Amino acid sequence: MFIKLLIIFTFIPILELYVIIETGRMIGLAQTVLLIFLTGIAGAWLAKTQGLATLQRIQDETMRGQMPAGSLLDGALILVGGLLLLTPGFCTDLLGFTFLAPFSRHYWQGLLRVWLQKKIDLGSIQIRKL
Repeated sequence: MFIKLLIIFTFIPILELYVIIETGRMIGLAQTVLLIFLTGIAGAWLAKTQGLATLQRIQDETMRGQMPAGSLLDGALILVGGLLLLTPGFCTDLLGFTFLAPFSRHYWQGLLRVWLQKKIDLGSIQIRKL
């Protein structure tokens, strides 16, 4: 776990700084700042629209007496995508956008389902029914 946290808190910021500096060298400082600003606006809009749509889907499924498992996974991915967009940098923004865009979020949802199922099978996650 320590190694994972070390990578997250050291390697990713270094990578982000490198990409921002290189982008600034290639397209200029003003354009780089503008691009960071525009990705923030686009990400906030996408997180809001996708989050509200997912919340509505969760409410509809719950009212019909269905378990909103897929919609809850969507909501988790949208939350993580929004958090990634808060982190300044192009790499985390790109990953965050893939969590927010419906067509790519479907792929991530499949991976998340497989991961969760493995954790449940191993007993790392327990589900208790009331």
